[in-house]
Amino acid sequence: MTLKNPGQILDQQSALLAVNVVNLEHAEAFIAASEEAEIGLAMQVSENAVKYHGSLAPIGKAMLELASSAKTPIAVHLDHATSRTLVTEAIELGFNSVMFDGSKLEISENIRQTVEVVEQARPMDVWVEAEIGEIGGKDGVHAPGVKTSVEDASYFFEACGVDGLAVAVGSSHAMSEKTATLDIQRISEISARVNAPLVLHGSSGVSKSQLISAIDAGIRKINLSTELNKAFTESIRSTLSEDYELIDPRKFFTPAREVVKDLVLEYLEITL
Repeated sequence: MTLKNPGQILDQQSALLAVNVVNLEHAEAFIAASEEAEIGLAMQVSENAVKYHGSLAPIGKAMLELASSAKTPIAVHLDHATSRTLVTEAIELGFNSVMFDGSKLEISENIRQTVEVVEQARPMDVWVEAEIGEIGGKDGVHAPGVKTSVEDASYFFEACGVDGLAVAVGSSHAMSEKTATLDIQRISEISARVNAPLVLHGSSGVSKSQLISAIDAGIRKINLSTELNKAFTESIRSTLSEDYELIDPRKFFTPAREVVKDLVLEYLEITL
C-alpha cells in the first residue's frame, strides 16, 4: 500500500487515530491493528522519542518501511517538533506529515515559521499540523483548563494555512486516568470557523464516549500515546513477575505488543 498522508486517509474515514512510536514493537503493533481492522492510521514519532534514539533515521526508516509494506493506508508523522532542522530531516527522509510546534514562540514568530514549513512541505505533498499555544500539561504554559479561543484559532489558521490545527479543548498530555472533560461546544465553534481538520492531543485522558462526541463536533485527528505506553509497560511487568528467570526480551515484548495491538483496535472502531 502506498503511503497516504493524513488528509488522504481522512477522505476515506471520519477520523484518524495517530499513535506514537517509541520502539519497534509499538510500530509493529500499530500496523497489525490497522491491517486487522482494515482501517488506516497515522504512526508518529515525537521529538522526545527522536532524542531517545539519538537521531531520526533509524526509527524513522523502520516506520517508513513498515508503513510502505502495510495492507492499509498509513501516514508517517513527526509529532511536536520544535526544531526546524528536524522537520526538514523528516521531510527529506520520506515522512508525509509533520507537526511544527512553535507554541512557545511569540505568536508572530510562530506564524512566520509555520508559514515557512507549509511552503516547504506543500510541494512535496506533506501534510502540516501546527498549534497556537501549547496543549495543557507536559511542561506547558497552559493549565489543562485553558482552552483555544475561536478567534485565535481562526486568526492563526488564516495566517498560516496549515492542513491540521491542534486545539486545546480540555485534554492534557500524559494523563494516565480518563478524567478530562472536553468542551464539545468549543470544538463545534472552532470547526465552524476553521476549514481544516482539528487535532486533539492528550486523548489518553479522554473517555471513548467523549471522543465520539468530539469527532462529531469536528475533531478529525486523535493523538494517543500515554495509554498505550501504560498498557505496554503493565504487560511487561506482569510477564516478568510471573517468571523471574526470564531473560529473553522476545518473551515479554511479544505479549506487550499484542496488548497494544488490541487496545489500538478498540480506538480504530470509532474512526470510521
